[in-house]
Amino acid sequence: MSSAPIAKATTAKGEETRAQILAAAVEQASACGFESLTIGSLAEKTGLSKSGLFAHFGSKLDLQIAVLDESARRFTEAVFLPAMKVPRGLRRLRALFENMSGWAQRASLPGGCPIDAAMREYQYQPGPMRDAVLERQNLLDRELAKAVQLAIDTGELAPGTDPRQLAFDLLAISLAFNRTEILHGADEAKRRASVAFERLISHHTP
Repeated sequence: MSSAPIAKATTAKGEETRAQILAAAVEQASACGFESLTIGSLAEKTGLSKSGLFAHFGSKLDLQIAVLDESARRFTEAVFLPAMKVPRGLRRLRALFENMSGWAQRASLPGGCPIDAAMREYQYQPGPMRDAVLERQNLLDRELAKAVQLAIDTGELAPGTDPRQLAFDLLAISLAFNRTEILHGADEAKRRASVAFERLISHHTP
């Protein structure tokens, strides 16, 4: 009897267990921060053994980086991938902004975006986690600036538009959305963010 089916079943089971661990860990990181992530706390949360968790993540840092990557994957899946199906230019930029605003709440993450939470958590703590968080935040800045540049290339935004500045402004509105949603609810946050977005874009329209 071939061992291939057994090996495939074992691999699939391992991937399923890892996904289960990461799902619980992303939720915990959102609510309590990345420093709350320990093999022990996740073993209790998931009902798995510590030895089983160690088989997937050899150290706390490995676990934290994996959770950061999973958070980034979820963000990309919820925000960027749907927007890539929209024609490049202003329509895609608007889709990115709308997808980005409140994505963590739509994903039922109790404490908001884990990557934003990690940015605050490790702001003054030099080390591999801070480096990893900054790398992913810088990637977001670059991708947003690229989307702005495409809207400039299509002629929908003025040639003199600064892509990095407009990307900064869009992120600022998105962060303000998160605050307003907590204070005044989702409807008010959406209304304010929409007005701010249209006002910003009109300022850069040729």
